[in-house]
Amino acid sequence: MSWDDAEPTVRTPRDPADPEPTRELPKDPLTAGPVVPPTDPTIAQSSAAATAGTAGAGAPGMPGPGAGGPTSNGAASNGAAPGNPALASLTPPTAGVGAAPIPLPGGDAQYRQQGPMRSTSQRSFGKPEPQDPLFRPVYPGQAWPTYQPTYTPPPPLDWHQQQARAYTPAPPPKSGRLIGIAAIVALIVGLLAGAGAAATVVALDHSGTIDDQSGPPIGVADPKVRSGSVSSVAETLLPSVVQLKVEGADDSNATGSGFVIDGSGHILTNNHVVAAAATGGAIQVVTQKGKTATARLVGRSPAYDLAVVQVLGLDAPSVQFGKSEVAVVGQDVVAIGSPLGLAGTVTSGIISAKNRPVTAGGEGEISYINALQTDAAINPGNSGGPLVDMNARVIGVNSAIATVRGAQEGTSGNIGLGFAIPIDQARRTAQQLIASGKASYPVIGANVDMQFEGGARVSEVTAGSPAQRAGLRTGDVITSINKQVVETAEALIVAIRAHQPGESVRLEFERAGKPREITVTLGTQTG
Repeated sequence: MSWDDAEPTVRTPRDPADPEPTRELPKDPLTAGPVVPPTDPTIAQSSAAATAGTAGAGAPGMPGPGAGGPTSNGAASNGAAPGNPALASLTPPTAGVGAAPIPLPGGDAQYRQQGPMRSTSQRSFGKPEPQDPLFRPVYPGQAWPTYQPTYTPPPPLDWHQQQARAYTPAPPPKSGRLIGIAAIVALIVGLLAGAGAAATVVALDHSGTIDDQSGPPIGVADPKVRSGSVSSVAETLLPSVVQLKVEGADDSNATGSGFVIDGSGHILTNNHVVAAAATGGAIQVVTQKGKTATARLVGRSPAYDLAVVQVLGLDAPSVQFGKSEVAVVGQDVVAIGSPLGLAGTVTSGIISAKNRPVTAGGEGEISYINALQTDAAINPGNSGGPLVDMNARVIGVNSAIATVRGAQEGTSGNIGLGFAIPIDQARRTAQQLIASGKASYPVIGANVDMQFEGGARVSEVTAGSPAQRAGLRTGDVITSINKQVVETAEALIVAIRAHQPGESVRLEFERAGKPREITVTLGTQTG
């Protein structure tokens, strides 16, 4: 029979007076000390009975061999029973044998470590102990080796991710205040953008209007005019410039311009503008304000192509005179008049040249002008209007324009060559016309050949004239006057008329190929 099949032996009850024997188990290497008996009273009683029956065989005061009590199912105790040869032949065990308990199957004594080392299942999260100074943890939480100090466990599967997270700086914490400010700014920008879009839609919609008072209305010029500008000159002179409409007795008509020269209503203009009304007719004056009045002819000078008319009670300011003598080539000028009947027209340009000999006037009346040349636009109808400097002072009277040869009369226009009578000469003539209705001009008392070129050749000398008294003869060729070169007969006449009667001039001439020089005192002639 095997151990597992044996039935338990029933022990004889122990005498209560006999104390329970005490025995010690072998000390456990790790847990030395007495074995704590079980707490179950039934198990404790059974265990005590079995122990007493085994250890007390042959002991004094205990039943000897063959003196054991009956057993369950006829089984005998450890003592040899008489009449049983099998039991009789057994040798009793030596005293004290069997005192140590048989270890229970399944014990863990063979797996326990012998010594003070830690269990292999225990992990170390601190520094290595002195018994393994070479240990260095590879990753946080690595177990401290207990039986193989040189062994290095492999890193966990997510070791690289752990290292990456360790070296990646964490994003700074978002401030609730900054987020709030950003939200407010975004809201304001959105509102402004929406308002701008709405204003654009309304502006594009013709059904609605936007009243913007931030600037002057579109199309209205700045009321401030810069001093010395064309606009400033025009603002000053336009009220003084008038338009003339002339009707002759022979049903002829003409238009031109003029400007007020004093507070008495006198207007200076060209002779060829009013010549049609010299023997009858009517002269109408139209001011800038659109008022029309009838003017009377005060006087005219065909020699200078100047005339003066007057309107009593004229509501217009007079101009301010400048000096044409001090005008220089290249200076800025402004021309004002009524070209082609367009009243109040303003053009600008420069003085292109001075002392240009120009002939002007109507049929049978030729005027010789020592003119100022300008490129300011001058067209038919500008005649008699003022040419002014940038200080709004009159320096000339617009009188003539150059035409392209071959062009039909009355079809020519501005080609950038306009001419004006110098105001120094015009003022003297106007004063004479206002005073007597007539004007005088200087002469030398000799006629010249108008076809000759290369100088002014004398064709006739008037008896008792200033030229005769100075020794000038027929055939002499005048080459200069007061050191001013004379190339044609027109140049000599214009140069003489630039002076006043009674003045003396120095003439240089040639006679029989020899140069000569004389001084002539200018005479006077009405015209």
